[in-house]
Amino acid sequence: MTARREHGVQKSVPEFVQMNNLACKTVGGKVLFATDDWFAAAENLLKKCDPEFKTGLFTEYGKWMDGWETRRKRIPGHDWCIIELGIPGIILGFDIDTHFYTGNYAPRISVQAASLQEKTAFPPRGERLGSAASDKDFKAVEQLHSEKWDYLLEMTELKPGYADCCHNYFQVSSRERWTHIRLNIYPDGGIARLKVYGIGQRDWSSCGPNDLEDLLSMANGSVCLGFSDAHYGHPRNLIGLGRAADMGDGWETARRLDRPPILKADRNGILQIPGNEWTVFRLGHPGLITHLEIDTNHFKGNAPNSCKIECCVLTPKEEEENVREKWDVNLNYKWKTLLPVTQLLPHKRHFIDGTSLSLQEVITHVKITIAPDGGISRIRLWGFPRKLPGDNLLKKIPV
Repeated sequence: MTARREHGVQKSVPEFVQMNNLACKTVGGKVLFATDDWFAAAENLLKKCDPEFKTGLFTEYGKWMDGWETRRKRIPGHDWCIIELGIPGIILGFDIDTHFYTGNYAPRISVQAASLQEKTAFPPRGERLGSAASDKDFKAVEQLHSEKWDYLLEMTELKPGYADCCHNYFQVSSRERWTHIRLNIYPDGGIARLKVYGIGQRDWSSCGPNDLEDLLSMANGSVCLGFSDAHYGHPRNLIGLGRAADMGDGWETARRLDRPPILKADRNGILQIPGNEWTVFRLGHPGLITHLEIDTNHFKGNAPNSCKIECCVLTPKEEEENVREKWDVNLNYKWKTLLPVTQLLPHKRHFIDGTSLSLQEVITHVKITIAPDGGISRIRLWGFPRKLPGDNLLKKIPV
């Protein structure tokens, strides 16, 4: 048996992985073109779930792999694919995951990007396993001139897919808005997942003062800036598109260990307990919230007992300080109650109108607190976009 080569300890996780995955299939990311899909189709790159390995499973083309894997190249050139982001936006970093690709991973990659004003029609990809791009496919992609796109990541080496080194993180310095990326692998091989972390960026100039918007949606530029616990599911899932697919597609915390041995509730059904969990978001645009939705879909035995939403206006400098200090309560002097403590029910959409809201002011940030613990799948904050006097918030992009 061949001994594996040592590649050092897995890197620490960078801050940008707390941002939204703009290329994920669940938010509309899709592969438009790939030079080769022989062993595994490029669409696997955009799956939200972690890659799998199935021992002994083979297709007629070779070993089944949960990623994008091209054949061993025997002609000039290298392999590449074009991906349309599900949510156009500012890219802060990449996670190139080579999980399970140990002797067949792509040894080098680069990433280019473009901001295309119009959508380009591509031939349907259909079932691609065991195939390569046709002349028709190449002709269609030529009009994009993708070889001239800007480089967000120059050619760099990858580590193989062992558990201690499979996540290859790369930070991006550009602050431009991008719609498409070109992933180049040199010369061939496999990658399990591609995650494109960033912040959605919408053109708000076309939005009128009376246009109702979900200001907490990732599609509108909202982003998670901190949280107390994400043991089973990250709070960024709360601002995802559509309703949650399953319990894993929500924010779920561990069970708090400071729960009293015997639980007691007040006459309104609110548990009288000391602890809670929280998460903070910046809205996609400052605005006036008129009504909201809290969805505990799929959380049937583990929904929180109650939820409270607070809000405030923070300057970029204040936001930066709070992020740096992990939202220390001593700094959060501006929070005002938007939604008072409200009992939640399991596996249910809770629609809350303006009569239940405690604040009618323009806000920029929200803090969502659940008690004592548990899971929520989605939260929507509907309202009207508004400008703040002298506001510069929309130019601030956290790193």
